[in-house]
Amino acid sequence: MKFALRKNKDFWAGMMLIGIGAGAMFISRDYWFGSALRMGPGFFPTILGGILIAFGICIIAVGLRSGEKIQGSLSLRALLLLPLSLVLFGILMQLAGFIPALVVLVFVSAASGRKFKLMEVLPLTVVLTLAAVALFIWGLGLPYPLIKGY
Repeated sequence: MKFALRKNKDFWAGMMLIGIGAGAMFISRDYWFGSALRMGPGFFPTILGGILIAFGICIIAVGLRSGEKIQGSLSLRALLLLPLSLVLFGILMQLAGFIPALVVLVFVSAASGRKFKLMEVLPLTVVLTLAAVALFIWGLGLPYPLIKGY
């Protein structure tokens, strides 16, 4: 039986999880691990990396059984706009404040899809911004200015 791994989407999703988990464990190898009662700075990334590797192995096993193929093509727009939205969010958090950064994040990431509709993105932006402000600013008390200068 020949496996077509090159086009198997679950295989590549599992490999991505294994790679991220292995990277987390590799980076945290020099940190003190500690114990479950006295966790060191290497405890969380090492444990999380191990969990990601285990999930990746499970997803690969399921993918090898199902053999579901990758459909569609690579979206260059999404590949460029999604990381750009995160970079703009980080820059605007410093320059403009939490609310403008969130608005730009939602709009730019929504624009990365092919079915961008302004009248759908506007209410989504309002709801997500209100929820994020309620959770992070008021609920958790994070010290981010809502709008810079106010």
